[in-house]
Amino acid sequence: MAEPAQQEHKPFVPQHVEMREFTVGTVVLGLVMTVVLGAANAYLGLKAGQTIAATYPAAVISMAWLRLRRGTILQENLARTAGSIGESVAAGAIFTIPAFLIAGAWPSFEGPGAYWRSTVLMIIGSVLGVLFVSLVRRAMVEDRSLPFPESTAAAEIHKAGQRGAGAAKYLFQNMAIGSAIFLASSMNLFALSFAKVVRFGQVGGKVRLGTGANANALTTGGATQLVTPDVSPAYIGVGYILGPSVASLNFAGSLFAWGFMVPVLVYFLGPQLQTFLPPGAPLDTWAGTTTSVWRFIVRPIAVGGMLVGAGFTMFRMRDKIGAGLARAVRELSAGDAAQARAVRTERYMASKTVFMLIGVTFIAMAALYISFAGVKAGLTAAIVMLIAGFFFCVVSGYLVGMIGSTNNPISGITLSTLIVAALLMVALGVSGQSGVVAVLGVAAVVCVAAAVAGELLQDFKVGYILGGTPRTIQLVELVAVVVAALVMYFPLLILYKANIANGGTGFGDPALSAPQASLMAFLAKGIVGGDMAWPLIIVGVFLGFTMILLQVRSPMLVAVGMYLPFGTTSAIFVGGMIRWLADTIAKKRGYNDAQMARFGNVGVLIASGLIAGEALMGLVTSGLAIGGVNVATLLQGGEGHENYFNDPSYPVGVAVMAFIAWLLVKIPLDNAGDPNEPAPPAAMM
Repeated sequence: MAEPAQQEHKPFVPQHVEMREFTVGTVVLGLVMTVVLGAANAYLGLKAGQTIAATYPAAVISMAWLRLRRGTILQENLARTAGSIGESVAAGAIFTIPAFLIAGAWPSFEGPGAYWRSTVLMIIGSVLGVLFVSLVRRAMVEDRSLPFPESTAAAEIHKAGQRGAGAAKYLFQNMAIGSAIFLASSMNLFALSFAKVVRFGQVGGKVRLGTGANANALTTGGATQLVTPDVSPAYIGVGYILGPSVASLNFAGSLFAWGFMVPVLVYFLGPQLQTFLPPGAPLDTWAGTTTSVWRFIVRPIAVGGMLVGAGFTMFRMRDKIGAGLARAVRELSAGDAAQARAVRTERYMASKTVFMLIGVTFIAMAALYISFAGVKAGLTAAIVMLIAGFFFCVVSGYLVGMIGSTNNPISGITLSTLIVAALLMVALGVSGQSGVVAVLGVAAVVCVAAAVAGELLQDFKVGYILGGTPRTIQLVELVAVVVAALVMYFPLLILYKANIANGGTGFGDPALSAPQASLMAFLAKGIVGGDMAWPLIIVGVFLGFTMILLQVRSPMLVAVGMYLPFGTTSAIFVGGMIRWLADTIAKKRGYNDAQMARFGNVGVLIASGLIAGEALMGLVTSGLAIGGVNVATLLQGGEGHENYFNDPSYPVGVAVMAFIAWLLVKIPLDNAGDPNEPAPPAAMM
């Protein structure tokens, strides 16, 4: 039934049109962006555990630069594709490589040895991510059930520059609004979110939680935190593009985690919490206690759910994945003749080349793992990585298709891989540091591969919408990930050495927390050392099966909602509800297809502008912070004037969200136009 819909797809640049796409200047621009954007994200991820989507800054920069040089839209797309991939390499690196130091597997992060170990892991993971997703590209980008919200937004940025002043006005005005809201939040003009601990009942007086100077007597009982949606133009914009159904599924996981699991666990565990949490977990306040319960108990349960959800996702996609792999195998014997006859938008890297490169990369990976942990553990780790890498690259692509790369839970996918690899190491009798190194080596490669695969599939979808050449995108991505991997060690080293110079201990201390890497190290040592709380993972596995039996549309999305911060998922949910409100009003007004198309186009342009504006301003402030410049402090007159409001108001933030809602409802409805006007090209491809 899906074939007719797929045949109706018409790219922005028709497939028979030959247009400038690959030029040296375009590739150089993309490589410069991938290094700069990747370094900025490495800084942000190590400090705060978050990265910023580089697709939108790369889209805007490439469009602005190439429009000045009379470049084509396909050149803009190619430069953005190359420029955004550095973020994924950085995400994979910061989530895993510091774990080798934190776990004591590497003695130091300085010197040629540390550089080459880190770089080879990143190169292998990056190249495999590109190759794996290339095998299933066609099946996934043509799947109309995947909304690809951020691909749609990125494509709209490029198309706006071609459609003239009308479309560009909605895009760039809302980029300015998104940037201004982000900057106002960083200056404490309003509170980004608000959290309040809510108590449920009381049991047995008081108990001393925490240790040493941090120990406090807290009344026992159930408790959770009520956290409001983040005042984030980007998250709200993503939710608007996703729509109410997908946003609600994601939000349901957070409601289950914070509305049920956290209060129940706090109520029943009470004084025993210290037994279940790692040393140093904050327990001196109820806010710290509930957050620790979510981070160290609920999140591992969510990882178990994600394992089952990932398997179920692969099962439901088995026909499409099988067809994609079968097509790739058939092309091995077809030679280059079929590619020569293919129209431009169907030309991609030959399957023979893809499989050959996978084989070469596997040999290099096996040699690396053997050097880490010996022959038996090394070969096992390489085989596990090859299978798990493909599995989780496809899952990462599916999640990007559903919720976008910004919200892709790469660390959760990596934790799932880490658990599988650790179990195999234990089964083989590999223990001690060699086992920890092998487990972290598998996790590092899969993490980078999954991050790159998700971003590349997002780029493939943009190319599919715009009419780019898949083979050109593949080749440029391979060059870009290798360049990014070759330089990504240096921003990590600078931050590591700066922290030590300031009296820190390197990765893992409060000044450079590397939260995901710390969790990877904790779990790897716990599993290999036999100290892992397996009941948590098993509970998550059974929860995943329960959701499947209840016919939940996407158990994976619900588990991801449990894993992501509540402020993030609730903000996405707000965006989905705004979209529902706008659609409901449009239907009540009786808009015809042409009016609905205009209404939808303007809404997506506004949401895309809000997403890109926040991403750009976040990137600018992060880049300046690397140089020691705090933009908020600078704008407020320097030190001593850090906050206009020492106690920023969340109600003001609610007013800001109401303004965003007005933008996303009122303006699209007002621009639906006359019912007799023809429909414009559709925004959602």
